[in-house]
Amino acid sequence: MVDVNSVRWMIAGSVLLLLGVLFPLLMVLRVVEPSFLLSFLSFAASMGGLLVGMVGVVTHTTRGRGPY
Repeated sequence: MVDVNSVRWMIAGSVLLLLGVLFPLLMVLRVVEPSFLLSFLSFAASMGGLLVGMVGVVTHTTRGRGPY
């Protein structure tokens, strides 16, 4: 059975990773004016998305297993 909570973690991580790629792309294309704050937020979104997504994957794969 699929744990809905772990799927939500994975979706949230995917969205954060997508934002972490989209913000620098928009800055390079000069759609959004580049700034240090936006660069830092895109890096934080990318790292946070990686962490949140990995938590979702680990909880999804270890659900239903015993203590060993």
